Amino acid sequence: MTRYAITVQSHHSCDGISRTQTPISLAWNAKEALMKLAPLCLIALMAASPADALEPINNEAHINNILLQGFIGDAIADNCPTIEPRRIRALGELNKLRVYALDKGYTTAQVRAFVTDDTEKARGKAEAAAWLAERGAVPGKEDVYCQIGEAEIASQSLIGTLLRSTK
Repeated sequence: MTRYAITVQSHHSCDGISRTQTPISLAWNAKEALMKLAPLCLIALMAASPADALEPINNEAHINNILLQGFIGDAIADNCPTIEPRRIRALGELNKLRVYALDKGYTTAQVRAFVTDDTEKARGKAEAAAWLAERGAVPGKEDVYCQIGEAEIASQSLIGTLLRSTK
């Protein structure tokens, strides 16, 4: 095996002496360079990870929380005669949520499939009904739905911003 030594000119202005690096010192410099590049490679790999490495969209906490609030607002508007949905506001929130999902790495097809899936809609409505039931609202008790809706509107929660009182 032939060993090569590389001569590197020093860049110091005060010495015109060249130094020769041995194979061992070359290996050390390569190891040092690799250690400096490793974090950059990891960052590049993480940024290039495929969308299917994301958790399933129906498990993403922020998306599900916002949709749940929309389902709660719908249930209140459906069961309280003095509260109406603010449809344009709801569409704006849905658009913001779509942008959020796309920025997270979900595809348009994944987002569309999720929001149009009947099973997911049923799950969202059931979670909204459970949330409302914990607060005493059950079908047939319009006054409780109205009280919850008015309280949400007054507190300016997301649920409240999706509703309008007609009182």
